[in-house]
Amino acid sequence: MSKLFSADNVSVRFGGLQALDKLSLDIDEGTIIGLIGPNGSGKTTFFNAVTGLCRTAGGQILVDGEDIAGLHPRHVYQRGVSRTFQRSRLCLSLSVFDNVVIGRQNALDLTLFGNLFRRGRFIESVRENHDRVRALLSTFSEPLAARTFDPLHTLSMIDRRRIEVCRALIANPRLLLLDEPSAGMTPDETHEFMSDILKVRGDHPRMSIIIIEHEMDVIQRVADRCVVLNFGKKVAEGTFDAVVADPWVQEAYLGSS
Repeated sequence: MSKLFSADNVSVRFGGLQALDKLSLDIDEGTIIGLIGPNGSGKTTFFNAVTGLCRTAGGQILVDGEDIAGLHPRHVYQRGVSRTFQRSRLCLSLSVFDNVVIGRQNALDLTLFGNLFRRGRFIESVRENHDRVRALLSTFSEPLAARTFDPLHTLSMIDRRRIEVCRALIANPRLLLLDEPSAGMTPDETHEFMSDILKVRGDHPRMSIIIIEHEMDVIQRVADRCVVLNFGKKVAEGTFDAVVADPWVQEAYLGSS
């Protein structure tokens, strides 16, 4: 199994606040990493650093050996890194299709000339993208795949979360970052959604996933390895059982006295 991703002594500062402090992390392809820690521990900041939404103060972020630290988010995306956000970035007034296909914006011909004077190519592109969107949605739910042109606001919370993942998947990423994907769901929806994530993994066996979650049973179910952050530092790493047995983790994250 080859190494896909490596963070080497990555630091992020916001003024006098050290949000990430020399964080190092290696991920093999096809692996699911559970990233856990208290609120404010640096989990989302790490995602933002990887995807170019915040500037690093030091260290390297390597994807297939290429340092992507400091690249524009669009260029990070082109190198095979996709993500979802804790707070939804969906457009509720647009259709399911529109919300998913926007994830292929780098591959779409959005020029006026192309859309006005190359109508045959334009229609072929729409059909191709519709087939891709339906195939992705079918991974989660056949009834959902039949609603590609329904407005998004008519969908349930779990289906909206599925749409966010499909939008991240449509570019065929090598590394998928999921930021609290079960936020806002009921326990039953969360269980169903994690089954979906495991199904996605089966369909993309070489893709690696990092998932931020506060629900320990979710992490236990889906993650091959856990990484615990606290005050921007990695305080533990290993299997779920080894991590939750760590006295430091129990005090810092689980609230043991």
